Amino acid sequence: VDRAFPRSARGALKIARTLVALTTFLCFVASGAHEAYAALAGMETVITVLFLLLYLLRLDARMRFLFWPLADIFNSVISALFLLVVALFAIIIKTNKGTLAGGVLGLILLVLCVVDVVLLCKKISLDKARGRSAPAK
Repeated sequence: VDRAFPRSARGALKIARTLVALTTFLCFVASGAHEAYAALAGMETVITVLFLLLYLLRLDARMRFLFWPLADIFNSVISALFLLVVALFAIIIKTNKGTLAGGVLGLILLVLCVVDVVLLCKKISLDKARGRSAPAK
């Protein structure tokens, strides 16, 4: 278990994304909003928890067959696009206060996804693998 990961910026961001996604899911379910809204928030919660566990248990270092930061970036970008559409629909339609709250939390989750993409892009650009063409230090 990587005890330093939850205290890092990326770890805190993953935990915040999980909590906001879970709260968004609960708002949509409690308000009786369209099932697609709750499904997106629920899927975002589950996928973020899985990535959190992947990094927390250091499984990304054991499973080398996939470049996990790139998969995480892809997940965050796709999630941000879907959240933009669903959150705006929920805010515009706002059948009740729960749907409105879920839409606002969805927009907050969208911002967290974008910040996650920025942090992951910085990690990828800073942690470049040293190949043969890289100068020796």
